[in-house]
Amino acid sequence: MTAPAHAERAHALLGASKASQWINCPPSARLQDGVPDKRSEYANEGTAAHELSELILQRRLTLCNQAERKRLDKAIADFQTTSTYYGSEMGEAVGYYVEVVEERFMESKARSSDAVILFEERLDFTEWVPDGYGTGDVVLIADGVMEVIDLKYGKGVPVSAIGNPQIRLYALGALSGYSFLYDIREVRMTIVQPRLDSISTDTMSVDELLAWAEEVVQPAAALADAGEGEFKAGDHCRFCKVKGSCRARADANMAAVSYEFKNPALLTLEEVGQILAITEQLQAWAKDVQDHAFDQAVAGHVVPGWKLVEGRSNRAIVDKEVAEKKLEEAKIESDKFLKPRELLGIGELEKRVGKKELAALIGDLIVKPAGKPVLVVETDHRPAINSVENDFANEEF
Repeated sequence: MTAPAHAERAHALLGASKASQWINCPPSARLQDGVPDKRSEYANEGTAAHELSELILQRRLTLCNQAERKRLDKAIADFQTTSTYYGSEMGEAVGYYVEVVEERFMESKARSSDAVILFEERLDFTEWVPDGYGTGDVVLIADGVMEVIDLKYGKGVPVSAIGNPQIRLYALGALSGYSFLYDIREVRMTIVQPRLDSISTDTMSVDELLAWAEEVVQPAAALADAGEGEFKAGDHCRFCKVKGSCRARADANMAAVSYEFKNPALLTLEEVGQILAITEQLQAWAKDVQDHAFDQAVAGHVVPGWKLVEGRSNRAIVDKEVAEKKLEEAKIESDKFLKPRELLGIGELEKRVGKKELAALIGDLIVKPAGKPVLVVETDHRPAINSVENDFANEEF
């Protein structure tokens, strides 16, 4: 089956990618309906990574004749030479993901010689969600076990498969589409985030997944489709299209601002911990409100008490080659107008030379000093520092 272009994936009102929002805050779905999506370069980059990974997986894991192999080889080569997003980092990240999928497929083949693998499968979960569908990157079925694998190319926000409603809906769609053909008893849901070296898998029985669908998804989906239910602020607001102007979120944050401090005169550490959590959410909310106000002003709307003005700018040389030539002709010493040559940073060197190649050449010269201590919530995956004085005795801050 020929998959549709990744960038052309349609987004339903109650699509899987927004599940965290409409399950936790049902009326937000209709509130966002009609608000245009802002497609970022990060999204385009992720789309490109999905396209490349699908081509490579089809070439490696599906039976194809000589003509099809030739077509896929050409498509991969064309992608690598023409895509503005392709580079050594994408090559390594996609390679990491492909290796995970190959490993899981081999495990499936070990369980059953007739294991099934599907790519970019349209998954329909309308049995539980009105007009609900999504696209599964990879679906594996073998010997009573079905696994759904999803690639997350971004590295800004860690994504776990544990309790993840998006991949659970993909699993429901796959179960709905194939349970009549196969005796599926266990469902595995895996998210691979290669640029964070992260692989997470959540496992449920079919009965557990169906119970979640009936008890959690169906009631929330019915409310969301009708534009009903209670607005509720939370972590799910992160990617909401109206997060900067949502009244429920404003009310929740203003309630946090009204935190009542108690005696004694000095705050206890318990109170400090509570306030830190509040300030973190207030900073994110303030940024979202600022962005919303800016967008409205740019569109020509008046935000009372505020106006658009021309910001600071820096002088620029419009033609550096001509400028350099004129300075040379004027007999100005080169060290007065040219920067000294400087070794590129490690990240840029890895992009240009290749991560493995750079490690082989100068890996023994690359060190990673201890990072500066940072205060984070206790659920963060990094180990706690017991004593800054001991652990960072030789470091300067």
